[in-house]
Amino acid sequence: MKNKIIQIISSIMVLIPWTILIFRTQQWALESPTAEIMIITYCILMIGIGIFTLVGYNKFKVQTTLMKICTVINTIYAVAGVFFLALIIIQ
Repeated sequence: MKNKIIQIISSIMVLIPWTILIFRTQQWALESPTAEIMIITYCILMIGIGIFTLVGYNKFKVQTTLMKICTVINTIYAVAGVFFLALIIIQ
């Protein structure tokens, strides 16, 4: 049961980073303080999603085919989140 819950959460979390595209169509999301806060929040969320999926795959041994796909995608999200967060901190 625990393995199914981890797999379902990881599967849903694959779609979460794409919701920024919906928010960015709004005028309020393009203004300066809101835009930076939103991007930083999404970067932290993507890193957290990647860590959650890796822990579920490695520690809890949820190693189904769907979980393998989610692990690859969410790890890419985590690496991109670290990269974008580093770009924001450097500037």
